[in-house]
Amino acid sequence: MTSFSSSKLVLLVICVMVCAFGIAIGGKLDQEFDITWGEGRAKILNNGDLLTLSLDKISGSGFQSKNEYLFGKIDMQLKLVPGNSAGTVTAYYLSSQGPTHDEIDFEFLGNLSGDPYTLHTNVFSQGKGNREQQFHLWFDPTADFHTYSILWNPQRIIFYVDGTPIREYKNSESIGVSYPKNQPMRIYSSLWNADDWATRGGLVKTDWSQAPFSASYKNFNANACIPNSPSSSSCSSNSATSTSSSWLNEELDNTSQERLKWVQNNYMVYNYCTDSKRFPQGFPADCV
Repeated sequence: MTSFSSSKLVLLVICVMVCAFGIAIGGKLDQEFDITWGEGRAKILNNGDLLTLSLDKISGSGFQSKNEYLFGKIDMQLKLVPGNSAGTVTAYYLSSQGPTHDEIDFEFLGNLSGDPYTLHTNVFSQGKGNREQQFHLWFDPTADFHTYSILWNPQRIIFYVDGTPIREYKNSESIGVSYPKNQPMRIYSSLWNADDWATRGGLVKTDWSQAPFSASYKNFNANACIPNSPSSSSCSSNSATSTSSSWLNEELDNTSQERLKWVQNNYMVYNYCTDSKRFPQGFPADCV
């Protein structure tokens, strides 16, 4: 019988204690998501292979996953609003519900033509966020589809863009910081108007003559745990041995650490852990 390392055994126990799991694998978008608002502005096309959201002066649009997830590796390819996207926000995130919700955010803040998008990231635990890091990208995210991924396991959350890590948020419960680990979360996405804050702090407003604005999605994959899934595959039983469940123990190797440093040195434009004006009494405990 294969022996488990102590760290893998701990992860296995966590998964078994939380609930019963099944492994989710990506499929057609109409099988994995429900359009939740927008009165026809969201569409699933190409036999379920493509999903589009649109925004006009009357309304935006959005969708959510049929499943809830508790830990996993989530991938989605997005092509963002082209041209003058100032004032618009394309949000793609995991979230539970309620005042003490957990949340893991990608938000793409539009800008004037020729100016870069701002990729806004945040992590909420027990209803508390304020853990923002923002980035510009090293490519035009409107010209083609790019893959945006969230790795979420009991030890860390890693944000990836085209397989390159841009942010790592580690579990700091040992120093009294709560961490998202008990609340299953759905995937949500929306395209909406936020011109009161999204572009240059709200100085640049949405140009409605450019509407409708549109963002596109394809190639969803969730290699993740679904609480109380009837699936015969058990996330916990595969957690230590299956390649498909390697995310449960995943961490950044030396090469990935160097890529993370490259992104943060060259493309990070805001980090709450260096904002001394915001935290004059000292940085949050998770800024380690």
